[in-house]
Amino acid sequence: MTETREAATTPEDLARLFVERVNARDARGAAALYAPDAVMAYPAGTATVGREAIQAVLQRLIDHAPLPFRVEEPLPTVRHGDLALTSTRSADDTGGRVQVARREADGTWLRIIDRPEVPGATA
Repeated sequence: MTETREAATTPEDLARLFVERVNARDARGAAALYAPDAVMAYPAGTATVGREAIQAVLQRLIDHAPLPFRVEEPLPTVRHGDLALTSTRSADDTGGRVQVARREADGTWLRIIDRPEVPGATA
């Protein structure tokens, strides 16, 4: 059975969709917001590479992080062609969250680089 989820039609959609899916405890859906070759700088000091590895990290985060997460205030997006730098102001004073997104051939956006900060979470 194929799962249908809302696609990110703008780079700004990614943060909202990520929070919605993590709060729904949907690690697979949250990982689907990342390109197959994406890099996530999490846990702190490490690089998690690839959608499958990111899904595993997100599952551990969901299992241990204080949920629900809140959708945070987006800062202005910087775009250059099919790339976008997005960020949000953290609601938990852990610092800014920064992502690089890429527009795919179908016009949707996926994260290719992510640096989340999660207080008290161990992945």
